[in-house]
Amino acid sequence: MAETDGQERTEQATSKRLEDARKEGQVVRSRELSVLLSLLGSGFALFWTGPALIDSLKKALTSSLGFDAARLHSPDSLSEQLVESGVQVMLTLTPFLGVICLLSLVGPVLLGGWSFNGSLMLPKLERLDPLQGIVRMFSLKSVMELVKAIIKVTLVGAVAFAIIGKSLDKVILLPLGDIAGALGGNLMLWCLVGFSSALLAVAGLDVPYQIWQHRHQLMMTKQEVKDEMKETEGRPEVKQAIRRRQQEISQKRMMAAVPKADVVITNPTHYAVALKYDPQKGSAPIVLAKGKDHIAAKIREIAEENKIMLFSAPPLARALYASTELNRQIPEDLFVAVAQVLAWIYQLRRSAVTRKAAPPPPTNLPVPAAYDKSTKL
Repeated sequence: MAETDGQERTEQATSKRLEDARKEGQVVRSRELSVLLSLLGSGFALFWTGPALIDSLKKALTSSLGFDAARLHSPDSLSEQLVESGVQVMLTLTPFLGVICLLSLVGPVLLGGWSFNGSLMLPKLERLDPLQGIVRMFSLKSVMELVKAIIKVTLVGAVAFAIIGKSLDKVILLPLGDIAGALGGNLMLWCLVGFSSALLAVAGLDVPYQIWQHRHQLMMTKQEVKDEMKETEGRPEVKQAIRRRQQEISQKRMMAAVPKADVVITNPTHYAVALKYDPQKGSAPIVLAKGKDHIAAKIREIAEENKIMLFSAPPLARALYASTELNRQIPEDLFVAVAQVLAWIYQLRRSAVTRKAAPPPPTNLPVPAAYDKSTKL
């Protein structure tokens, strides 16, 4: 088995490897399948266009080989007649030749699909290397091509020998018959069926082999698969840099939302969660920003700069941080605790306007013990 840097090619080709190979012109091709389709198509086209072709040939031969005195005295008429006969024959042959050309294109595309790479037509110096040529001569591919050629010649020869041997008397009499009998007789049909059957057997062996060989040539080592994954998905350091940049953008957007908060509930130093309650947009407060340690310190700093109330409630701050994502409503089991905090803040704002005594802050907020156990520092 082929090896690369001491590693065996044990992995199937990835979709990217297959796509790159297709761009380079490496696709599955079976010459035997193309020959089989061309033979079948040309045979049926010959039977289809045979009568018209014979009639056209008869007319062309009759007009070309017939001479009269007037034509002999007019040399230009001979060339005109030749051109006219040639055009008539070509028009008759057009459907037959069109079918052959079409099948010559359909045959390769049928197995490997359409692929065109102009770089393959450019000359390459390594193709002139005699050592590489010798290696190719004794490669597995060359051996298989030789085996296929031997099988094809043997089968087609055996079929031809059998058909001609069985119909030898008719073959001898063909020159004495007419063109219609030669083109449309049973001998022509049996030759088409026999040769097609022989080539069908060869193509039946060649197509699976070509598919296997194509996949085998594109197999990869484990290291090649890893390198391709790194190239496709991005190297770890690049992905880490992108992730870091995304986090920075997210933090900037989050910090910009802190001035819109009604309150920032703190731990007081480890956690900070900024809340906003708008009855017209939702039935519960939402988390505008949250963070731990230095991010929490930044949230508190921005809140103080914008005169946002800071409320120290360690269990509630930890519960909100652990349970709620950004721009999401807080869970139902924290509604009562947050409602008490917000009610106290609204009372403070009202007392500042009315100049009444400030109400005492709420204590013993109802926070489920499960939150405190999972996040307590």
